[in-house]
Amino acid sequence: MRFRSIRSRIAVSYALLIAVALFGISAYTLWYMRGAYVDTLTERLVADARLVGEMARPALQAGDVATVGATARDVGEITGARVTLLAPDGTVWGDSASEPAEMPNHLFRPEIQQALQDGRGVASRYSETVRYEMLYVAVPVMEQDVLLGFVRVALALDALDADVGRLGRNIGLAAGAIVLLAVIVAFGVAENTVRPIRALSRGVQRMAEGDLSFTLLPRSRDEIGALTRDLSIMARRLRETMGELERQRSESLAILDHMADGIIITDADARVRRINPAAARMLRLGTGDAIGRSFAQVVREHQIIDVLRRCLREGEEQVELIELGQSGAFFQVIATPLRADADPGGGLLVLHDLRQVRRLETVRREFVSNISHELRTPLASLRALVDTLRDGAIDDRPAALRFLDRMDAEVDALTQMVRELLELSRIESGQVPMALGTVSLQEIIASCIERLATQAERKGLSITIDIPQDLPPVLADAERLGQVVTNLVHNAIKFTPPGGAITVAAERLDDRVRVAVTDTGPGIPAEALGRIFERFYQADASRSGRGTGLGLSIAKHIVQAHGGEIWAESVEGQGSTFRFTVLVATQEHRTAPPGPDSPHA
Repeated sequence: MRFRSIRSRIAVSYALLIAVALFGISAYTLWYMRGAYVDTLTERLVADARLVGEMARPALQAGDVATVGATARDVGEITGARVTLLAPDGTVWGDSASEPAEMPNHLFRPEIQQALQDGRGVASRYSETVRYEMLYVAVPVMEQDVLLGFVRVALALDALDADVGRLGRNIGLAAGAIVLLAVIVAFGVAENTVRPIRALSRGVQRMAEGDLSFTLLPRSRDEIGALTRDLSIMARRLRETMGELERQRSESLAILDHMADGIIITDADARVRRINPAAARMLRLGTGDAIGRSFAQVVREHQIIDVLRRCLREGEEQVELIELGQSGAFFQVIATPLRADADPGGGLLVLHDLRQVRRLETVRREFVSNISHELRTPLASLRALVDTLRDGAIDDRPAALRFLDRMDAEVDALTQMVRELLELSRIESGQVPMALGTVSLQEIIASCIERLATQAERKGLSITIDIPQDLPPVLADAERLGQVVTNLVHNAIKFTPPGGAITVAAERLDDRVRVAVTDTGPGIPAEALGRIFERFYQADASRSGRGTGLGLSIAKHIVQAHGGEIWAESVEGQGSTFRFTVLVATQEHRTAPPGPDSPHA
């Protein structure tokens, strides 16, 4: 039997058990009562048979068949039982229900044979004569060990069976009512039993759907209550575990997404399972477009693909430096096999972008080369002058003095170069504190122009100052900011041909002031425009002049230390414009004393 619910299984099983037990008890009771009644009836019939035997003894002894028959009929009418008197040879001499002459010999009837052996015989069978079941009791009639005949008393069992049937029907009705009540009670008990199981089932279903926020309260102290408590504890621990895993996952994803190195994770089929933004940026593709696709389709760089294939094939970490000629990318590729049981054969690819390292290495080499070049020229000149003096020029006083003046100039150039290098190094490392305060930009620019005016006049250059009267004061170190303006104006004078013009302008842009130094010189080539702020870098011969090539680099770092920006705009043959910004001094800055700890953005 199949059930669709535990409630039905419990209720039906419970009801069937009670029904079987009740009907079994009822059947046993009816059987026992009928047997007990038959036993009682048998004893009564035995007693009646012996009494009839005493009554018929004289007639049986005399062989008076007529008297025997009359006795059988009389006793049968009185007792309501069927009385049969037999001769010793089994011949029927008298019967209260039938004519003796029509009845067969009864000597071999079971009850007669049992009476011969045990002194009494009992049998029940269907009577062909009266057409219903009869209970037969037979006793022998003896006279001093002489068998005179037999007395058989029979009583129909139909009345007994009718009484037993009525009792059975009453018991059946009572049992049916009890079974019906048991079914109702069984369904109630089953419902109370199943209700917490349903709650557990709903809880487990919510757990399966990922909802671990529920709490189940046990309503009993039995096994279901214990299971409810255990499930609540498990849900709480799962919630804590899932929260911790989610936190770790979020941290891992945040780390992965914000890593500077590119990360690509593939499965056993070399399909991309995860790619971080750095890798997508390096390979110039979208993260959403890569997930689920073949690694070869995503990367499309055979050198990187070969590294991963080699790693997956050999099962060992592979490290290789790869330069992509078309894009100019330079990567260190590290491919590591993933040996997790859940996904054997996957791979982890790490891309280290070495372009910045290569650029820094290039800058370092260029710096060494530039400083070597810058030092070699004055040192070679000094060596030549010293050798000339040693070879006899020292005896020629005018020539010796001229050579000493040149040596002094070379030493001054070397000293300036070393001083500017030290200053640039200190500024880059933050060892030069900025005494920030509220200063007037007009005064700084005017002071710088005044110092450089004589030099400009010698070259026939005009310098124009275009600064509005309401220009607000700025937050700056006056000396350092003056160094920036002086450097830019000095460069403009140096590279502007005679008859040219230089303009120094300033304007306010929200919380900043922008200063522009414009000249009418030959301009800067486009390929050099992005490098003019590098140390020792000098543009082509059209802008060449004696200098260290450190001035613009120092100016850049000073401006950045003020929280501003500096850049250059130029069209070759049409002059150049150098611009930088500096913060406007607020009321708070104006009331604060100047110093290295003055507040600034």
